[in-house]
Amino acid sequence: MKNLILRAITGAIYVALICASVIAGGWYFILFFGLVSIVALHEFYSLSNSSTGGENVTTLVVDIVGGLIVCVGLSSVNLSLMPPYMTAVMGGTFFTVYMLYLIVRLVMQIYNQESSPLTNLAYSYMGQMYIALPLGLMSMYYTLNDGKALLLMMFIMIWLNDTGAFLVGSMIGKHKLFPRISPKKSWEGFVGGVVFSIIGGVIAKLYFPDYFETISMIHLCGLGLVVGIFATWGDLVESLIKRTLGVKDSGNILPGHGGILDRIDSLLLVIPASLLYLITLRLYT
Repeated sequence: MKNLILRAITGAIYVALICASVIAGGWYFILFFGLVSIVALHEFYSLSNSSTGGENVTTLVVDIVGGLIVCVGLSSVNLSLMPPYMTAVMGGTFFTVYMLYLIVRLVMQIYNQESSPLTNLAYSYMGQMYIALPLGLMSMYYTLNDGKALLLMMFIMIWLNDTGAFLVGSMIGKHKLFPRISPKKSWEGFVGGVVFSIIGGVIAKLYFPDYFETISMIHLCGLGLVVGIFATWGDLVESLIKRTLGVKDSGNILPGHGGILDRIDSLLLVIPASLLYLITLRLYT
């Protein structure tokens, strides 16, 4: 019972911080998700390199800084927090610095005495693509019509998907979805999660139409479908990583929930997939 209460409190604080940062936008958004990227990258590199003898402190710091450059750089450019000419300069600066990171990281591996140099380097670059890039791309939502509302809705759909999958899977789940990677997931739970996400889109359009003026009911339901599918795949990807490395949780920073990476695994695939969906709608409708 005590663990359940702790889990509920932690979850409520986590949800509140995300909602507050999305609604506030600007530097509050950058600060919060920059912090999330730092913690998630640290968890990923600590886990992935543990099987190869560990990543030394220097390369760990360089990799986290590289990821932070991607996340903060993309966010600051997309949010246009400075005059247009400064935004262009900032974008070019971040791009140049990140290219420098890629070169320096490659050269550093020559001098590192790690037992599996190529594996460690691959993990370094994977963390950039898997975590830092999606979190940085998330700021593109603010460039879309009704972007802030759609971004908040995306998070709500992910949470609804998790809730629906758990409830339906617990009650009637019998047919395993992907037993090799996640034995507890069922097809019934997957369908339940997708349906919950779509229902969330319906409710949003019916009761908060002023926030979703530029997207139709059917397209908002389509977003729910995209979120439901890719949230499940995102969860499976992290499950594959943890199963391969032989760990249960990515960390313990969130009492009762594990690590940050455990909480954003769905988000990391939903961000690029949902952006592709919404940008395609804007181009062809």
